[in-house]
Amino acid sequence: MADNMSVIEIEEIMALLPHRYPMLLVDRVTECKLGESIKAYKNITINEPCFTGHFPGKPIFPGVLILEAMAQVAGVLGFKTAGNSDELYLYAGIDNARFKMPVVPGDRLDFEISLIKEKRGIWKFRGVASVDGKDACVAEFMCAMRKM
Repeated sequence: MADNMSVIEIEEIMALLPHRYPMLLVDRVTECKLGESIKAYKNITINEPCFTGHFPGKPIFPGVLILEAMAQVAGVLGFKTAGNSDELYLYAGIDNARFKMPVVPGDRLDFEISLIKEKRGIWKFRGVASVDGKDACVAEFMCAMRKM
């Protein structure tokens, strides 16, 4: 049975992930079942640097950053599950990514990531990013664990 963990605050997230502003895209983990799944969120604010050019007068959070945020949340699950932080999780593949609605300033982007399998340092996940209970992005993706 997986160990259940509650909230993981930003200080611990920053201790696990190498990302920093403006590329740290996880604000808080709300649930973590080691070896199974994780829930987290990011608050989308008008102050995000991407909004100066994506798009002037009609800010939309880029889909590629939603996918990056999903990988970062998966990285937290991986680091907590494997118990190490001297490695990086790098994207190895993205499958079946679908964007269902735009994400805009003021939204809270909720993530639910499930571990499908892990084999020889390659982790496969299924992720859903949603706003107010509506799917904004769904994807399956793989991350490779590599030494720094």
